[in-house]
Amino acid sequence: MVWQLKAMKREEALKLLKENIKNQNLVKHCLAVEAAMRALARHFKEDEERWGICGLLHDIDYEKTKSNPELHSKIGSEMLRDLGFDDEICEAVLTHNEAHGIEPKTLMGRALYCVDSLTGLIVAATLVLPSKKLKDLTVKSILRRFKEKAFARGVNRSEIAKSQEYLNLSLEEFVNITLQAMQGISGELGL
Repeated sequence: MVWQLKAMKREEALKLLKENIKNQNLVKHCLAVEAAMRALARHFKEDEERWGICGLLHDIDYEKTKSNPELHSKIGSEMLRDLGFDDEICEAVLTHNEAHGIEPKTLMGRALYCVDSLTGLIVAATLVLPSKKLKDLTVKSILRRFKEKAFARGVNRSEIAKSQEYLNLSLEEFVNITLQAMQGISGELGL
Protein backbone atom coordinates (compact mmCIF):
# COMPACT_ATOMS: atom_id res chain seq x y z
CA MET A 1 0.00 0.00 0.00
CA VAL A 2 1.51 3.32 -1.05
CA TRP A 3 0.40 6.47 0.74
CA GLN A 4 -0.55 8.26 -2.48
CA LEU A 5 -2.75 5.35 -3.59
CA LYS A 6 -4.55 4.60 -0.34
CA ALA A 7 -4.08 6.75 2.71
CA MET A 8 -4.10 5.10 6.11
CA LYS A 9 -7.05 6.38 8.07
CA ARG A 10 -6.42 7.92 11.47
CA GLU A 11 -8.27 5.09 13.23
CA GLU A 12 -5.97 2.55 11.55
CA ALA A 13 -2.91 4.59 12.49
CA LEU A 14 -4.05 4.88 16.11
CA LYS A 15 -4.63 1.12 16.25
CA LEU A 16 -1.15 0.55 14.80
CA LEU A 17 0.35 2.91 17.38
CA LYS A 18 -1.39 1.14 20.27
CA GLU A 19 -0.26 -2.27 18.98
CA ASN A 20 3.35 -1.05 19.23
CA ILE A 21 3.21 1.34 22.22
CA LYS A 22 1.74 0.17 25.52
CA ASN A 23 2.91 3.07 27.73
CA GLN A 24 -0.09 5.42 27.96
CA ASN A 25 2.04 8.50 28.57
CA LEU A 26 3.90 7.81 25.34
CA VAL A 27 0.59 7.34 23.50
CA LYS A 28 -0.50 10.73 24.87
CA HIS A 29 2.79 12.24 23.70
CA CYS A 30 2.11 10.92 20.20
CA LEU A 31 -1.43 12.37 20.33
CA ALA A 32 0.00 15.75 21.33
CA VAL A 33 2.53 15.68 18.49
CA GLU A 34 -0.24 14.66 16.08
CA ALA A 35 -2.40 17.62 17.12
CA ALA A 36 0.53 20.02 16.81
CA MET A 37 1.49 18.65 13.40
CA ARG A 38 -2.10 19.07 12.17
CA ALA A 39 -2.10 22.69 13.38
CA LEU A 40 1.24 23.37 11.72
CA ALA A 41 -0.04 21.79 8.49
CA ARG A 42 -3.03 24.16 8.60
CA HIS A 43 -0.69 27.09 9.20
CA PHE A 44 1.49 26.15 6.23
CA LYS A 45 -1.47 25.07 4.04
CA GLU A 46 -0.21 21.49 3.89
CA ASP A 47 -2.10 18.19 4.11
CA GLU A 48 -3.35 17.98 7.73
CA GLU A 49 -4.13 14.28 7.53
CA ARG A 50 -0.65 13.30 6.32
CA TRP A 51 1.10 15.57 8.81
CA GLY A 52 -1.14 14.33 11.62
CA ILE A 53 -0.49 10.66 10.84
CA CYS A 54 3.23 11.40 10.72
CA GLY A 55 3.04 13.00 14.17
CA LEU A 56 0.92 10.18 15.55
CA LEU A 57 3.32 7.46 14.39
CA HIS A 58 6.66 9.25 14.85
CA ASP A 59 7.60 7.21 17.96
CA ILE A 60 6.10 3.89 16.82
CA ASP A 61 9.38 2.08 17.52
CA TYR A 62 10.14 3.68 20.89
CA GLU A 63 9.38 0.67 23.09
CA LYS A 64 11.36 -1.61 20.75
CA THR A 65 14.39 0.71 20.77
CA LYS A 66 14.38 2.25 24.26
CA SER A 67 17.44 0.22 25.29
CA ASN A 68 19.19 1.20 22.01
CA PRO A 69 18.36 4.90 21.48
CA GLU A 70 20.67 5.03 18.47
CA LEU A 71 18.15 2.77 16.68
CA HIS A 72 15.13 4.90 17.63
CA SER A 73 13.42 6.34 14.57
CA LYS A 74 15.56 4.20 12.22
CA ILE A 75 13.41 1.16 13.02
CA GLY A 76 10.25 3.30 13.01
CA SER A 77 11.05 4.76 9.63
CA GLU A 78 11.68 1.25 8.24
CA MET A 79 8.42 -0.01 9.75
CA LEU A 80 6.47 2.78 8.07
CA ARG A 81 8.29 2.28 4.76
CA ASP A 82 7.38 -1.44 4.89
CA LEU A 83 3.74 -0.42 5.41
CA GLY A 84 3.87 1.70 2.26
CA PHE A 85 4.27 5.19 3.66
CA ASP A 86 5.93 7.67 1.33
CA ASP A 87 9.49 8.96 1.53
CA GLU A 88 8.51 12.30 3.08
CA ILE A 89 6.84 10.71 6.10
CA CYS A 90 9.59 8.12 6.53
CA GLU A 91 12.28 10.81 6.29
CA ALA A 92 10.46 12.98 8.86
CA VAL A 93 10.25 10.06 11.30
CA LEU A 94 13.92 9.18 10.76
CA THR A 95 15.27 12.70 11.17
CA HIS A 96 13.25 13.66 14.25
CA ASN A 97 15.84 11.82 16.37
CA GLU A 98 18.74 14.25 16.70
CA ALA A 99 21.06 11.35 17.61
CA HIS A 100 21.41 10.41 13.93
CA GLY A 101 22.80 13.80 12.98
CA ILE A 102 20.63 13.90 9.85
CA GLU A 103 19.13 17.31 9.21
CA PRO A 104 15.49 17.20 8.12
CA LYS A 105 15.08 18.40 4.55
CA THR A 106 11.32 18.78 4.19
CA LEU A 107 8.96 21.18 5.91
CA MET A 108 7.14 18.22 7.45
CA GLY A 109 10.42 16.81 8.79
CA ARG A 110 11.49 20.15 10.17
CA ALA A 111 8.13 20.66 11.88
CA LEU A 112 8.27 17.21 13.50
CA TYR A 113 11.85 17.80 14.64
CA CYS A 114 10.91 21.06 16.39
CA VAL A 115 7.52 20.10 17.80
CA ASP A 116 8.55 16.79 19.39
CA SER A 117 10.39 18.49 22.26
CA LEU A 118 7.97 21.41 22.55
CA THR A 119 5.06 19.13 23.41
CA GLY A 120 7.13 17.76 26.31
CA LEU A 121 7.86 21.25 27.60
CA ILE A 122 4.17 22.15 27.40
CA VAL A 123 3.16 19.03 29.35
CA ALA A 124 5.81 19.74 32.02
CA ALA A 125 4.67 23.38 32.30
CA THR A 126 1.07 22.20 32.67
CA LEU A 127 1.86 19.71 35.41
CA VAL A 128 3.35 22.39 37.69
CA LEU A 129 0.18 24.50 37.50
CA PRO A 130 -2.13 24.20 40.51
CA SER A 131 -4.98 23.08 38.20
CA LYS A 132 -2.75 20.83 36.04
CA LYS A 133 -4.94 21.92 33.09
CA LEU A 134 -3.77 23.00 29.64
CA LYS A 135 -6.53 25.61 29.50
CA ASP A 136 -4.76 27.52 32.27
CA LEU A 137 -1.37 27.54 30.56
CA THR A 138 -0.25 30.62 28.62
CA VAL A 139 2.33 31.22 25.94
CA LYS A 140 4.07 33.65 28.28
CA SER A 141 4.39 30.97 30.96
CA ILE A 142 5.82 28.46 28.48
CA LEU A 143 8.35 30.99 27.21
CA ARG A 144 9.40 31.72 30.79
CA ARG A 145 9.84 27.98 31.44
CA PHE A 146 11.77 27.66 28.16
CA LYS A 147 14.40 30.02 29.56
CA GLU A 148 14.69 28.08 32.86
CA LYS A 149 17.36 25.48 32.05
CA ALA A 150 16.70 23.61 35.31
CA PHE A 151 13.03 23.14 34.43
CA ALA A 152 12.24 19.97 32.46
CA ARG A 153 15.94 19.24 31.90
CA GLY A 154 15.15 16.42 29.46
CA VAL A 155 13.56 18.83 26.98
CA ASN A 156 15.90 19.70 24.13
CA ARG A 157 15.52 23.46 23.86
CA SER A 158 17.80 23.73 20.84
CA GLU A 159 15.33 21.59 18.85
CA ILE A 160 12.48 23.91 19.85
CA ALA A 161 14.51 27.03 19.03
CA LYS A 162 15.14 25.70 15.51
CA SER A 163 11.54 26.74 14.75
CA GLN A 164 12.87 30.16 13.82
CA GLU A 165 15.31 28.76 11.25
CA TYR A 166 13.42 25.64 10.13
CA LEU A 167 9.87 27.00 10.08
CA ASN A 168 10.35 30.76 9.83
CA LEU A 169 8.20 31.13 12.94
CA SER A 170 9.11 33.15 15.98
CA LEU A 171 9.37 31.11 19.16
CA GLU A 172 6.20 32.83 20.41
CA GLU A 173 4.25 31.93 17.23
CA PHE A 174 5.45 28.34 17.34
CA VAL A 175 4.55 27.94 21.01
CA ASN A 176 1.14 29.52 20.44
CA ILE A 177 0.25 27.19 17.54
CA THR A 178 1.35 24.13 19.49
CA LEU A 179 -0.34 25.15 22.75
CA GLN A 180 -3.66 25.82 21.02
CA ALA A 181 -3.47 22.46 19.26
CA MET A 182 -2.84 20.64 22.53
CA GLN A 183 -5.57 22.60 24.31
CA GLY A 184 -7.93 21.36 21.59
CA ILE A 185 -7.36 17.74 22.64
CA SER A 186 -6.88 18.32 26.37
CA GLY A 187 -9.46 15.65 27.20
CA GLU A 188 -7.53 12.97 25.28
CA LEU A 189 -4.34 14.10 26.99
CA GLY A 190 -5.92 14.08 30.46
CA LEU A 191 -4.77 17.66 30.98
